Amino acid sequence: MAEPDPSDPLETQAGKVQETQDSDSDTEGEAAGREAEMDFLRNFFSQTLGLGTQKERLLDDLTLEGVTRYMQSERCRRVICLVGAGISTSAGIPDFRSPSTGLYANLEKYHLPYPEAIFEIGYFKKHPEPFFALAKELYPGQFKPTVCHYFIRLLKEKGLLLRCYTQNIDTLERVAGLEPEDLVEAHGTFYTSHCISPLCRREYPLSWMKEKIFSEVTPKCEKCHSVVKPDIVFFGENLPARFFSCMQSDFLKVDLLIIMGTSLQVQPFASLISKAPLSTPRLLINKEKTGQTDPFLGMMMGLGGGMDFDSKKAYRDVAWLGDCDQGCLALADLLGWKKELEDLVRKEHAHIDAQAGSGAPNPSTSTSASPSKSPPPAKEEARTKEGEKPQ
Repeated sequence: MAEPDPSDPLETQAGKVQETQDSDSDTEGEAAGREAEMDFLRNFFSQTLGLGTQKERLLDDLTLEGVTRYMQSERCRRVICLVGAGISTSAGIPDFRSPSTGLYANLEKYHLPYPEAIFEIGYFKKHPEPFFALAKELYPGQFKPTVCHYFIRLLKEKGLLLRCYTQNIDTLERVAGLEPEDLVEAHGTFYTSHCISPLCRREYPLSWMKEKIFSEVTPKCEKCHSVVKPDIVFFGENLPARFFSCMQSDFLKVDLLIIMGTSLQVQPFASLISKAPLSTPRLLINKEKTGQTDPFLGMMMGLGGGMDFDSKKAYRDVAWLGDCDQGCLALADLLGWKKELEDLVRKEHAHIDAQAGSGAPNPSTSTSASPSKSPPPAKEEARTKEGEKPQ
């Protein structure tokens, strides 16, 4: 920065300094903008065309055994879990898309124009009753975490869990012992609720919402009498800002993706599998293979794809097909954690049963009962349906 001329009056010197600072600030801002653009282009071409990157093969075998050996190596220190409804089905919570048992196949009694309407914000604002009737059936606190949830807890306890990104709104990750900093609840949570009026936005805790839902009363704001909605992300709403801020930092340093119980059909969550470095192994534990969209289109359109399990070029993707709990048990067995996992499930389920028997609050519902006014978290980028098939 240029030095002021000592012969100038002090006011003139101050003005020159300010002008120079403003000029420097503008230059720094322009430089930062150019650098951000260059970072975007570098990342785009490197991930789309493989330019400037090496697709290093880190798995000695594209099997669960190969993943196990990698997890036991020094190369694997940070694991991200991406999970969907399939990890909660053994708890008694239906998934969305199974033909006969899925949630969307059993909504006839609500007389919806189409099944997805029950989670669309426009429909909810006009007809909130079907959602709250369904919410009573699926309300958090009525279910126990599954083997999958406790496997993720074990990853945390062993210092391997970088983050768990969940599409689920059942709060079972929290009940299983994950802390808020361990989680990105991409599609929101029942944990808090807000008045839907943009002029009010009063916040309400889980206990308040539970009392309203189980009284079969449409929750109304105590201040302005608008409908109060749990902070879950409906179609047509934006995802939490935390989803994007964590994504930008987490996926630069992840060593392993474990994807469980998701069809990878809801954006932008589905695109997360394409955010990891090209050498990062990806393990899918699911009833069927998914995420196998064209890699170029995945990058161009955010379709989240490019998983390759079967071609001759496959080098990092592994699919274990079957029940998610059994997949976690199989992996835990190979890691030498099976007894520890089974003991953890028994201990924690017994603790939940004891709390229920004593009338103590469930970990997923123990929040303050008084409403408070607070602004909603900042949000960006809408949750969208690919082919009108939500997860």
